[in-house]
Amino acid sequence: MTNPPAPPVSVTPGLRLLYSSRVGIATPHQLGRSPYGERRIINISGGEFAGPRLSGRILPGGADWQVVRDDGVAEVDARYTLETGEGDLIYVSDWGLRYGPADVIQRLSRGEDVDPGSYYFRTTPRFETGSQRYDWLNRMVAVAVGERRRNEVVITVYEVT
Repeated sequence: MTNPPAPPVSVTPGLRLLYSSRVGIATPHQLGRSPYGERRIINISGGEFAGPRLSGRILPGGADWQVVRDDGVAEVDARYTLETGEGDLIYVSDWGLRYGPADVIQRLSRGEDVDPGSYYFRTTPRFETGSQRYDWLNRMVAVAVGERRRNEVVITVYEVT
């Protein structure tokens, strides 16, 4: 005898804007081909973020440890620190994927402006903080949409409700 299917979940998740950010980036360090794909490290030079419940700056010193797989998909693995306007620090660990048609990705690589709707760039940021004011971030699931520009990445982060 088989088990009956589970009943449908009665809560449908939604999205609520957490913040939008502009992340300054340096020229990528191309490490070359590794067993996982083309490895590159992109240092974060700083930036800013603003949203309905928190805003501030992105501290320099983080980086994105990317690998471009054989199928052309870039796996994003960014880690950096937010500093709120009140001085609270929030660690961000952000994993995701970016891919699209080869010609679009080549244009992005050359630093050209490309319509963000012509490629896929989604991430799953996780937050960690010791701040009591922002402790709620430690218990949040979030998703983000990215847009690659010449010297920055625009990331809009949403809380999954």
